[in-house]
Amino acid sequence: MPDQTVSVYDRRRMTSPPRAPRSTYLIFGSPQIGEAEIAEVVDSLRSGWVGTGPKVARFEQMLEDYVGVPHVRALGSCSMALMLALRVLGIGPGDEVIVPAMTFVATVNAVEHTGARAVLVDCEPGTGLLDLDAAGAAITPRTAALVAVHLSGRPIDMDRLNAIRDRHGIAIVEDAAHALGARWRGRPIGGHGNITAFSFYVTKNITTIEGGALATTDAAVAERVERLAMHGLSAGAWERFSDAGHRHYDVVEPGFKCNMTDVQAALGLHQLPMLDAWIDRRAELWQGYDERLADLPLRTPLAPATGTRHARHLYTVELADDAPCSRDELLRALHESRVGAGVHYRGVHLHPYYRDRYGLAPERFPVATSISQRTLSLPLGSQLGDGDLDDVAAALRRALAG
Repeated sequence: MPDQTVSVYDRRRMTSPPRAPRSTYLIFGSPQIGEAEIAEVVDSLRSGWVGTGPKVARFEQMLEDYVGVPHVRALGSCSMALMLALRVLGIGPGDEVIVPAMTFVATVNAVEHTGARAVLVDCEPGTGLLDLDAAGAAITPRTAALVAVHLSGRPIDMDRLNAIRDRHGIAIVEDAAHALGARWRGRPIGGHGNITAFSFYVTKNITTIEGGALATTDAAVAERVERLAMHGLSAGAWERFSDAGHRHYDVVEPGFKCNMTDVQAALGLHQLPMLDAWIDRRAELWQGYDERLADLPLRTPLAPATGTRHARHLYTVELADDAPCSRDELLRALHESRVGAGVHYRGVHLHPYYRDRYGLAPERFPVATSISQRTLSLPLGSQLGDGDLDDVAAALRRALAG
């Protein structure tokens, strides 16, 4: 009789021959694009309208319905959404903006471009989310805003975050690049009363190849974002050149060029309706990783908090203290086994520009520094099969054999 204390997976692993390395490379963050998206792109190309037009407007309406906010503006990237969010909030020289040390540099770059001073704050162990206690302690009379990141698709505690907003009278910008589809207490991320930026980059849960969006409850904010995204013109290309006839425009303030095109939106029109099913599949794959990696010297991600929905964008593991190799050695070994992996992220304070500009030492951010050195993200996408997970687990097992 088999030992009942040994899992089904462990028994299978102990009695199964080792898996050989893959014959094809498992790409990290490979997008899932179907025939419907391809046909919609072709329709855009054939229509003669490939810039910002009716499909962008349709995609914005779909996002408004999905997130539950009255105003969404589709943009060229999440980075531009963050920059425009800070711009419309009036953030500038003399202001301070609190930013998590553990995030992609686009988050803090957006602050830097305003001329404000970025104030980095460490993160929570286990989740990598902004340490809200430390963030509250970092607020000064010069603090104008706080940028909160829903890292890996895990929603930050919105009750505590908005309490900080209300107590101190500062603006909150949510960086939800990873978190379209996430929920806090039943309400979608993006629907909690703050300006929120989303990403549709090629590796995200849904993609328009490049692209992003800004969600807001404020009609005036949405109008100004739309204007700034198209050079500051009072009328966009769709209004100026549609079959309604020519309209003159006025430049009411100097803007940028960061609009989304109909070719990009064509993908989003078919990707967004699939998002919830894809997140459910990602949750199944997440559990599959948990089971396959349970006996390895790795710390797997914490379970989602009660009352939340995790968007499951990244499955990030951390090397345990007794792991026989470094994180970078493990990355190389996975690559040699034809398995792609990522690093999310090296903390902002470790990059030369921010380290030198603000005089940041790694020991000031011990949690973010540890995450930067010890974690990696494994392939996770709704198109993966159980065999792909077996291949990743086998590659990890070979690399961590000691």
